[in-house]
Amino acid sequence: MKTKITEILGIEYPIIQGGMAWVAEYHLAAAVSEAGGLGLIAAASAPAEWVRDQIRQAKALTDKPFGVNIMMLSPNADEVARIVVEEGVKVVTTGAGTPEKYMKMWKEAGVKVVPVVASVAMAKRMERCGADAVVAEGTEAGGHIGETTTMVLVPQVADAVSIPVIAAGGIADGRGIAAAFMLGAQGVQMGTHFVVTTECQVHENYKDSIIKAGDIDTRVTGRSTGHPVRALRNRMTREYLKKEQEGASFEELEQLTLGSLRKAVVDGDVANGSVMLGQSAGLVKEKLSCSELIQKLVQETDALIGGKGFYE
Repeated sequence: MKTKITEILGIEYPIIQGGMAWVAEYHLAAAVSEAGGLGLIAAASAPAEWVRDQIRQAKALTDKPFGVNIMMLSPNADEVARIVVEEGVKVVTTGAGTPEKYMKMWKEAGVKVVPVVASVAMAKRMERCGADAVVAEGTEAGGHIGETTTMVLVPQVADAVSIPVIAAGGIADGRGIAAAFMLGAQGVQMGTHFVVTTECQVHENYKDSIIKAGDIDTRVTGRSTGHPVRALRNRMTREYLKKEQEGASFEELEQLTLGSLRKAVVDGDVANGSVMLGQSAGLVKEKLSCSELIQKLVQETDALIGGKGFYE
């Protein structure tokens, strides 16, 4: 499964684990990288020194490339951007804004930069500012999302830019990966399926929620505020959507979700917490190790398109 993405990122398989806040920490990132994919540590809004420690812990577990996902809106983004360089991280993925102001520093340090985009316009802008690749993420994904589906976003982004495209949103098995290649992608990013791996440190209740979830068990909150988020249909999302329909203020809605992701990930409160997961949860049936999952994905994909010249 050699593609431009495996070549650029120095990995064995073009499979990237999503940079999920509170979920993607060093145990998971190192396990994914060790299994031949690209693991990511999610910096989210965490203190910069926590991120440094996570990078060092991951390095103790694997000597393979891994990355850090930086949320541009984070108050600590400037500091984390520097730490990535200081600690010799090979890859950065970015979300919630544009990484343009860090590009010069990262490029000089040899860091590969892969922004997550939800539109053709943003993909073109990222290519102009020097991105090495982009993740085109469809609305099927869990957490913060755009409005365009993976099926239509990926081919349009692939047509619009000359840098490699990584498909994300709704991909959980070899069929999804094969489809992504057909749409013009050179790799995939997956979040939901990696949450249930044995190395992922989230509460077992969170993992069980994903395994039990069906095709219609996610809801999107925050569309009225311009910050749509996909999560499990539970007490919290029902309450949020009710308040949203009633015209509650942004502040009131924010109050409702304060600390809700931690509540789900750490405390295992899957009724009142924010259980972020994608629509692909209905395809996730078992808990595997990262190595078992990646091998399964590779075998499924190869069986579908391995002999058809989709890899280089």
